This record gives sequence, C-alpha cells and structure tokens, in this order.
Amino acid sequence: MKKLFATVMVMSLTAALVGCGSSSSSEAAAPAESTDAAVEEEAVVEEESKGTLIMATNAEFPPYEYHEGDAIIGIDAEIAEAIATKLGYDFMIEDMLFDSIIPAVTSGKASFGMAGMTVTEERMQSVDFSDSYATGVQVVIVAEGSAITSVDDLFADDASYGIGVQTGTTGDLYATWDLEDAGLATIDRYNKGADAVQALIAGKLDCVIIDNEPAKEFVAATEGLAILDSEYAVEEYAIAFAKDSELTEEVNGALQELIADGTVAAIIDKYISAE
Repeated sequence: MKKLFATVMVMSLTAALVGCGSSSSSEAAAPAESTDAAVEEEAVVEEESKGTLIMATNAEFPPYEYHEGDAIIGIDAEIAEAIATKLGYDFMIEDMLFDSIIPAVTSGKASFGMAGMTVTEERMQSVDFSDSYATGVQVVIVAEGSAITSVDDLFADDASYGIGVQTGTTGDLYATWDLEDAGLATIDRYNKGADAVQALIAGKLDCVIIDNEPAKEFVAATEGLAILDSEYAVEEYAIAFAKDSELTEEVNGALQELIADGTVAAIIDKYISAE
C-alpha cells in the first residue's frame, strides 16, 4: 500500500508540474501577442500623428489658385497636395486675403503659405522660404490706346499715373518702391486683382501691375485691354514657412523630388500651355 500510495503521489506531483509548465508557457506567449499589438497600435498612432497640412492662400490668382465651384484648384493647390501626399499628411486649403497669409503662417494658423509668392528681403524678415518651384513675371495691363506703351513710360521724369495693384503682392511692393516712393505714381490697392482690373475698365486707373498669368486671363475675358510687351519684373515663386519651422526642410525635400520626377512640370503644363 505504501508503494501504491507513493506511486500515486509521484503521478499526482508529475501531473501538477506538467500543469504548471503548461500554464507558464501559455502566460509567456501572451506578452508576445500583446507586444505585437502594442507595436501595431504605436505604428498606427505614429502614422496618424502626421496630421494635416494647412495651406494659406488667396484663391484669386489664376492659374495658381482659384475657385472652381466649391473647390480651390490651380498650380499651387496641386503642387501642395502632391507634397502632402508624398509626406503622408492630410491636406486642406484656407482661403484668405493675400496680406493675411504671412500672419497666418507666423501665428501657426496655417502650416505654410503658397500663393504665387515671391521671395523678397522684406518677407524674409518674417518667414523662411522653400526653393523656387516656378518663375513669375510681373506685367502691366493698360486700356487699348493708352499713352503708356512701355514700362519705361512709368519711370519718365514727368510721370504721374494712377496704378492699381492687389494689396500685399509683389506688384504692390514693386510699384510702391519704384514708383510711389519716387513720386511718379499714385498706387490704388485692392483686395483682389480682378477689382483692380475693373477699376481700370471703369477709367479710374491708368494701368494695373500684376502677374502675367492672371493678367492673360483678365485680358482674354475683357475686350479693350492689353498687356504691355515689356516685362515689369521677373521673380521666383516659393513656399513660405514660419521661421525655423521643422516643416521647411521636410517639405523642401519632397518638393525637390517632385521637381526631379517631372510632377511639378506636369502640373504647370496642365494650367499654362506653352506659347
């Protein structure tokens, strides 16, 4: 009986040990499963943390940004969305007055500003810029038969013209520095380039200084207007960021890749046909 009792005890003890071992293995596997889930969850959180890039613009500047129904489309809109997609961000556009764009960027209300914006020393005091992605030309719109036949006429010693510009644009800046400050012109500023053109049509202005691409749109849509053959200024367009923003380098890298693979050129060609 003692031997039988001992045998039963050994078998019971062995079963208990096996049971404990089985339980330990099961518990050991659980943390691995839990760890994998945690890693996956962390990866999802990391992907979601990219957030949304907000582009501040003034959608009154065709073909760079303008309204088509409820949507804002154009060269800048498509390039910005391509950058956001490449970097893994969601993307949205905030439409505002042109001279509100830099304050929106510097205050953090927008991730960056993109609105056919030229790099100038004055703007660089407030924001940083990406590399250039397009070249713009400032031109002069006049009524047909105008006494102004070239840009040089604006700089004549006896010049005293009324010139329309869109507030805060480089057309505004150049006209102010070159002409108004020199006493050669009176500058009338408008929230929209189209408003300046309407004032020209109404005979309230002698000319309008504006970017060549929207100028072509305005002249094509309105009889009796012309663009002077001589250019007022040639400039490079870039993206504006808050000073020392981490986005500057990240977005600039994506922009360079999109320039290198032909995406930017294809977008520009879509809106601006070769002449």
